Amino acid sequence: METRLVPEPQWRARAQEHRDRVETLVGPYLQRRAAGSKHPVIDFLFTYYGHKPAQLRRWHPGYGVALENAREYDGARGYRGREDGSGPPAWTADPAYLLRRRDTIEFVANLLHATASRPARLSCFGLHEWAMVYRSQEVRHQQVPLRLGSAGTDAVVESMSLRCTHFDAFRFFTPDAVPRNTDPLTRDTQVLREQPGCLHANMDLYKWAFKLVPLVDSALLLDCFELACTARELDMRASPYDLSEYGYEPIAIETPSGRADYVRQQSDVADQADGLRTRLLTACRELLTCLPEDTRPRAF
Repeated sequence: METRLVPEPQWRARAQEHRDRVETLVGPYLQRRAAGSKHPVIDFLFTYYGHKPAQLRRWHPGYGVALENAREYDGARGYRGREDGSGPPAWTADPAYLLRRRDTIEFVANLLHATASRPARLSCFGLHEWAMVYRSQEVRHQQVPLRLGSAGTDAVVESMSLRCTHFDAFRFFTPDAVPRNTDPLTRDTQVLREQPGCLHANMDLYKWAFKLVPLVDSALLLDCFELACTARELDMRASPYDLSEYGYEPIAIETPSGRADYVRQQSDVADQADGLRTRLLTACRELLTCLPEDTRPRAF
């Protein structure tokens, strides 16, 4: 891939637009954090995934793009500078870093391709959050009560099948909930189980995009983050927790109308995720073609 040089005024304008967009998305979170308050819905996007707002703020143009006079990228992970007299000083994603990330890119590509190849399953009704507190005195969000209480929550779990397909949700099931799931899930079978209707698989597009920074562009990363915000809100509105104090109206999945509402919104998230999954998979495949020929996976 031939590297394209972006003049300093042009890339700085794009970087500022990116920072403005990030501020709109995470500004309220930062204000709450500064005040020492927790939020059971939004905090998850930073505590579970572990990506800091400061990391989101840094704009990346993606592989194959050099930034003129971008000295603030000097020493940044995955970048290298060019000051050999062949042109203005510039910084770009390092081919050596691309090579080091080969296995990760291949794994993400395989997972995305496998997920996209399956039909969406929209029959879980968000019960994974309920399964995480089933027959347990411990809850994951101590600051908010269970909407139906412990006994009522257990009764909902026992009234329906658990059909979770996402291992990273399943691994938090209580011991009593684990055998109630229709399929046993393990890390080794993750690529074989994930499907495009899963709210958490779609939320995880943000995780996979972040793992590929700075090799993928920040516009794609933020699009995935925005979808993760939408999916997380739906996830918690359908959860057993009473979040009315935080302004969230519950989706009562214990009722037929609530389940129908959840499926409609779950389907909307899946439709948005399809486009993002395609974009991220395309980016992975393009990165793999930029590797030295003897290091490229055969499938790509």
